[in-house]
Amino acid sequence: MRTPALVGVVAALSLLLQPKADVVAARQASPPPQQAQPQQQQPPPQDQPTRIKTGINFVRVDVIVTDRKGTPLLDLKQDEFRIKEDGKAQAIESFTVVKTIDEVAQMDMPTLPEIRSLDDEKREAARPDARLFVLFLDDYHVRRGNDMSVRKPLIDFVMNQLGPADMVAVMYPLTPLANLSFTRNKRSLVSAIEHFEGRRFNYLPKNEFEERYSNYPVEVVERIRNQVTMTAIRGAAIKLGGMREGRKHIILVSEGFTNSVPPQLNDPIASMPGVGNPNRRNPNAALSDRAEWTNNLDLISDLSLIFQECNRNNTSIYALDPKGLAAFEYDINQGVGLNIDRKHLEASLDTLRALADNTDGRAIINRNDLAKGMQQIIRDSSGYYLIGYNSSDAPVDGRFHKIDVEVTRKGVEVRARKGYWAYTAEDAARATAPARPDAPPAVTNALATLVEPARGLPARFWVGTTRGEAGKSRVTFVWEPVPVAPGEQRRPNNQPASHVTLTALAPDGRPLFRGRVPDQPGPPASASGAAPPATSSSTTFEVPPGQLQLRMVVQTADGEVMDASTREITVPDYTKVQVSFGTPRLFRARTPREVQAVMSNVNAVPVADRTFARTDRVVLRVDAFAPGGAVPTVTARLLNRAGTPMSDVPVKATGGTAELELVLASYAAGDYLIELIGKTESGTAQEMVAFKLR
Repeated sequence: MRTPALVGVVAALSLLLQPKADVVAARQASPPPQQAQPQQQQPPPQDQPTRIKTGINFVRVDVIVTDRKGTPLLDLKQDEFRIKEDGKAQAIESFTVVKTIDEVAQMDMPTLPEIRSLDDEKREAARPDARLFVLFLDDYHVRRGNDMSVRKPLIDFVMNQLGPADMVAVMYPLTPLANLSFTRNKRSLVSAIEHFEGRRFNYLPKNEFEERYSNYPVEVVERIRNQVTMTAIRGAAIKLGGMREGRKHIILVSEGFTNSVPPQLNDPIASMPGVGNPNRRNPNAALSDRAEWTNNLDLISDLSLIFQECNRNNTSIYALDPKGLAAFEYDINQGVGLNIDRKHLEASLDTLRALADNTDGRAIINRNDLAKGMQQIIRDSSGYYLIGYNSSDAPVDGRFHKIDVEVTRKGVEVRARKGYWAYTAEDAARATAPARPDAPPAVTNALATLVEPARGLPARFWVGTTRGEAGKSRVTFVWEPVPVAPGEQRRPNNQPASHVTLTALAPDGRPLFRGRVPDQPGPPASASGAAPPATSSSTTFEVPPGQLQLRMVVQTADGEVMDASTREITVPDYTKVQVSFGTPRLFRARTPREVQAVMSNVNAVPVADRTFARTDRVVLRVDAFAPGGAVPTVTARLLNRAGTPMSDVPVKATGGTAELELVLASYAAGDYLIELIGKTESGTAQEMVAFKLR
């Protein structure tokens, strides 16, 4: 059973790893891919593209048919398949052969575009020749040393097995879904694999999250790590399911899971091995059979949640045990008896077998030749049959329903998932409920500003305007360096951005501003050629209202160009409006002292990033204008991403400037908006500011 400490940490974990709101909304708006409402239409002719059916009773099954050597057979017809649910024959209503192009054709393919944004990711995932993989590096359940032995087969898989159109995302147990990004850049994938370090039985905390439980007993920490990893796997399945139909793959690099820890290793303080453990050198110490049984029951329950999510999202798990053929689970110096050692070894391997068997994957375990097993992953994903049927029983009981797939052709092997979990009546009602009305345009436009910048860019920009002097408008330009992601390679020599050369041009090409931001030279490069990272910088200048073109050139401390971009903006004329706002500025603070420092500094530099952590405090500052020098009354409230009000936010006004503080600790991860309303006797103005909480 779960301890109170475990429950608290798992609650925190659910905020860290919950799926993106847009993915969840998409799954609610269109029913999940397994089941759907009965439809009376006949299946389309074989010479027409198969129309994807959805609903509550519609079940889709990926079927792999191979010869005895494991080579996929893709010439079977629909009438050669027989499918049963709980022993009852079902009528096949959709039948598609999914096949990637062969290796010879892949060699002749033109170079595919890089994946730089979520739009690129969505577009490229829809390609019929693209296979989707999540490479899950479970550092919590891989020993140091075994991580090194698995690097070569993984690198060989990336360099020699993946096709040009294949897309891979690297994930760790603590990777938030918002940061899970797919790439075709093999160099970045290889670099991520080379930096993989196993941490099994190493309980030294490496981040704030791990510090919360590092002083709990080892068994509690292991349970928390299990929950972290399993929740992340479920999140990866949800992410894959939201990208497209058909078969998707999670390659799980792990030595398996266990909720039982031998008394010899169950130290009372996990981060202090050996301290206060009387059983440390006692080979006869063992858990009771009752404790082992209870622990296994909890583990089976947790694993079943993964089975359900993977089946609902047509995702297969390929479990890869990096330790290869092993005779022992624990090191000899850990003092665990041979019987317990053997039992725990088999139990952990059984969890990998269960994950693979129940998601139509493969368990690559108990073998030293991992490369051969990984070749089979490519074979399985290269060609399969996607079969769909409407369940004749239309179950809404929330129970598991067995699926059997057979073919009439002799001498072949057939693999398909073993069944599915039906939705409950509540799930069915939620899935078939009318779609929620669209958010107001102002909300949609504000959320559009949260679109993630193209991946691989060295800097992030923000531009704001407010009233200037003598009829002009004041423009503020802010830029922030974007840290290099693990495994990412940037030119030149992975140096960070040091400064930006900014040019502002009028519509006729006249330069209105040109300068370096910051105006002082950046720090010199070190002996290794890398310069210290730059900090946020800003500059302010005044221009006439109207169209303005900004040209930004990002450079290193040595003056080498890293990136260049152009942005067109419209500068408002604040002398002709009734009631209006300048561009709201957001500031990041972490303590009340930092909040006061920001509010007392009129020249504080706003942040360009609109993503905040739950440990942050957001300070918003905005200028409000009205005719005749009147000062509008400004009010604010917090909205969710649908535009529904959540709470009022107190506003402090000084002259024509309004400020507010928002403490984020009590909010869940997701997208939010701050709505600003300015009122005078002559009119009203509204402004929306969106931000993301991770």
